Amino acid sequence: MSLRSALLALLRIGPMSGYELAKQFSQSVGHVWHAPDSQIYPELRKMATEGLVVAEEQTRGTAGRRRVYHATEAGERAFLDWMNSPLKYQRTRDAAHLRAAYLESADQEAICDFLRGHIEHWQGELKVWEDEIATIEALESPMLNRRLAVTAEEDREVTIEYKKFAYEGLAARARSEIDWAQRGLKLSRRLERTAETASSRHTD
Repeated sequence: MSLRSALLALLRIGPMSGYELAKQFSQSVGHVWHAPDSQIYPELRKMATEGLVVAEEQTRGTAGRRRVYHATEAGERAFLDWMNSPLKYQRTRDAAHLRAAYLESADQEAICDFLRGHIEHWQGELKVWEDEIATIEALESPMLNRRLAVTAEEDREVTIEYKKFAYEGLAARARSEIDWAQRGLKLSRRLERTAETASSRHTD
């Protein structure tokens, strides 16, 4: 349900073509829900079949055509029903923490490479989230500004604050992952020293 809810969230702002939806998805919603074009277009067709969106053929240029999607009343209701119902959490699939549980099977260099790579990855993510928060605060987010343009003036501050709140959660997650991997590096060095000491005593 989350993919179609994300698409409906975008279409509530205004009609978009499949190409525009895919682009806006990757630039905004895609930060929290990854979906390639190969999933987006089939889902749009299903939504049209179910009456959640309507596809309108429009002329583009002198000879081109494009299909523009509009959210229907049924689509609006489906989105609001999703927003107001309990969230169904998915079971976690986390390759990094799965690997961490068995690091005793890796050599020390591989352990350090893994943890440093984890830190580097999440530092990159943290920069993305912090940049996005700054963009929101400066009202320089194109997608947010499109939302605000169709939002009643008295509701705009609420929209901005919740948008920022979402990215603050992502930034907090990134900081937590960085801290976890840094502690892992300290742990691996301590365990390595302990093993070396034990080996030296055994040799003596």
